[in-house]
Order: sequence, then C-alpha cells, then structure tokens
Amino acid sequence: MKERRKGIAILGSTGSIGTQALDVIRSQAEYFSAEILTSFNNADLLIRQAMEFMPDAVVISNESKYAKVRDALSRLPIKVYAGSDAISQVVKHDNIDTVLTAMVGYSGLKPTLSAVEAGKNIALANKETLVVAGELVMNKAIERGVNIHPVDSEHSAIYQCMAGEWSNPIEKIYLTASGGPFRGKDRNFLSTVKKEQALKHPNWEMGAKITIDSASMMNKGLEMIEAKWLFNLKPEQIEVIVHPQSIIHSIVQFEDGSMKAQMGLPDMKLPIQYALAYPDRLKSDFPRFNFALYPQLSFEAPDLESFRNLALAMEAMKRGGNLPCILNAANEVAVSAFLHDRISFTEMSSLVEDCMQHISFLEHPTYDDYVSTDSETRSFAEKCIPA
Repeated sequence: MKERRKGIAILGSTGSIGTQALDVIRSQAEYFSAEILTSFNNADLLIRQAMEFMPDAVVISNESKYAKVRDALSRLPIKVYAGSDAISQVVKHDNIDTVLTAMVGYSGLKPTLSAVEAGKNIALANKETLVVAGELVMNKAIERGVNIHPVDSEHSAIYQCMAGEWSNPIEKIYLTASGGPFRGKDRNFLSTVKKEQALKHPNWEMGAKITIDSASMMNKGLEMIEAKWLFNLKPEQIEVIVHPQSIIHSIVQFEDGSMKAQMGLPDMKLPIQYALAYPDRLKSDFPRFNFALYPQLSFEAPDLESFRNLALAMEAMKRGGNLPCILNAANEVAVSAFLHDRISFTEMSSLVEDCMQHISFLEHPTYDDYVSTDSETRSFAEKCIPA
C-alpha cells in the first residue's frame, strides 16, 4: 500500500525559496502536499497559492492584511491566521511531516525552534537560525530526534557527499562561492557600487537580502557558521574557495585525503527537492549539466581585504558565543540601510564591525540572551547610521 503524501509547511512561501518549493510540490504532487503556507507581507501571492494548493492553513504575518486574506479565502476550507506568533503555532499541526523554513533572517529562529520542539523534521533554508543560535537549535534537535536537512546548495552538497560516509570523520570541507557580481574588484570600486549593480547576481536568482549578502560575501560567512553547527566541525575545518562557474557546490575532504564533490547546474529546486524527499531521490525534469558547455572549472582564494564581511564572519565563528548573533543582526540592519540608500556598500562592513566591537560579548548565551542581543544590536546599529 502506498504511503500517504508527505505534508509540508512552507514558512515564507511567497519568497524565492518558497515559490521554488511550490514548483517542486506542483511537479511531485504524488509525493508531497502543501499543508501550511505563510508570508510576511505578500497577501496577493499568498491568496493565489492557497487557491491552487488548498493548504490546511495560511498565515499572513502582517496583521493589517489579515482581513484581505480571510475574505478572499472565506469560501474555501482553509484556516487563516495572522501574526508572527501564529507561525510558531501552526508548525505543530499533526498533518505536517516536514517544515521548510524559508523565512528571511532572524525571524526564522522562533518558528524553527517551535517546529523542532514539536518533533517536526526541518528542511532548513533559513541559515540565520543556526548562525544566531546554532548550539541551542542543534542540541534541541538531537534531544527531540529531529532531522535537519539543509536546503542551501552548499550544505546540501556536503550532505549529499556524506551519504554512506557518516562514520568517516571529515578532515575539511570547502564551501564554494561564485564571488558574486564584484569578484576581482577592490575596495575603491566597491565603495562606489549602487544597489542596482549589487542585485545582479551572475549565476543565481534569489531574494534581495541574500543577493546583497552574496555580493558582499557575508552570505558565505554565514554559511561557514551554519556548516560548523550542521556538521559538528571546528572553524579550522571549514574553508571558502571562489568558484565562478557555480557548478561544484561544495567539497568534503576525508582523513585519507580523498575528496568528494557534488556537482550540478545552479538551480535551487534540486536541493529543495532533495531535502523534502530525503532519503529518496525523485525523478525530475530539471535541466541537466553538459560538460561541453563548461570546458574549464576554475578556483581561487577569496579576497578578505576587499570583502571584509567574510573576515568578520570568520572572527564571529571562531569566538562563538553571541557574536554570530551580533554579526547577523548588524548585517540585517546594514543590508536594509544599503537597499534604502542610507549607507554605501563598503559601509555595511564598517557598521557590522562597530556592532561587534560595542555590543557585550556573552560566551554561553541562553535563548533570552539571543533575543536581547538581537534587539540591542539592531538599536545600536540604527543609531550609527546617519539620519
């Protein structure tokens, strides 16, 4: 007898990862059903998604848009909730097997913890959850017997390379980075770039925040911290290499010197499907890689002097405590300020560094410490930005 479809909750269904996850569910309807859809602000798209996928419930975080969503779906058997607290409640529903956390930034921490506490497996696309509170989240997952399957292409690559290898210790992992739109540029050039330039990633189509993080290489720094917790590694076991073609998504090196790499075209639907279907690989119609179109794959070291965000993230990873939380909060404020033309591209890293130097360091933070650190950092960062 065929097993029932796997019930999926998508936190952030109207964003880049969320919409691609729904593409996967649409094409693999025999295996998955979308049971929960949530959006922060995009009521119109959330309504259209709900009408197509008929989830058990939807949540619109912006409470001012609740009536619009409720009225649009009033004739359908779909529960409608509003507010961020509702997201932390709906992930506990019995019909959910896997929670795909695709919310942007710090906002993903609380509902992810709630889902873990409820014993739900996690498809993690919200790297900030582990950046901010990796030790807390991973310990809770172990305690509850919850699997965390990474969705980031780099961490998915490592996860795939580890299939059949979990008893073999990792010597080192290499996280590949495209280098973004400003690879090879110096700080003088970077100080003049505009948001329109930074939002043009050469290989990936992503949301605004992660695209800016990629351009500044903060995204790769956050991924290093995420990898530390996902794979129980020491900072010195994690290295970043720039790989402009974005074909090799990451590499695992074992203690015998052997290296395994996962390859493929830059398409987020593949790691999304892998995380949702694990341990199965489902047949797909995703575009296939053609070696003839890529006669050369190249690699180079990252420029830590020009891209200071990566160096700052490395420092936060090595020191630990609440410093990655400070880094993340400061970066979220900095990216928003850059996108609103309040600071320059290079001033983002200066703002992050100021916060890391001024906010009190806590070596062993609790959940409440993370909450207060995040709030304090954002307040300090805002005061540092010229009016």
